[in-house]
Amino acid sequence: MKKKLVAILIGLMAIIMVGCESEADTVNHNLSKSADSFEVQRRIIFFNGITDKYLFTIEGLCSLDASDADKLRVTCKVGIDQYKRHYLGLSDNVSYFVEQTDAKTEDPFRYKVLFRPETIIPDIDIQTSK
Repeated sequence: MKKKLVAILIGLMAIIMVGCESEADTVNHNLSKSADSFEVQRRIIFFNGITDKYLFTIEGLCSLDASDADKLRVTCKVGIDQYKRHYLGLSDNVSYFVEQTDAKTEDPFRYKVLFRPETIIPDIDIQTSK
């Protein structure tokens, strides 16, 4: 009878141990929650995978929703109870990279969208008549 009880207890302990999260899983979960609560400074960089050129970046207290495979929703906190949202389409050659930046001693509501001029203004040759 004791052997059966010990075997059952060992089996239960093994099942309980399988359900435990690692420290990395817990930290990742907590970071995701903090980012979704606009507590983490992030830099989101969009780039063309064929040309290796950056298209633009978004920096600030931003939350990401990538639940749709071809669309990314970025919501950034820009002030007390003030938010901006961007919907960004993804394609087979446009992707993104998210970086958690270090905490800085500056305005916590800093928000920037930086476009590279060569992606907005095409290379135009101007000809004038004489």
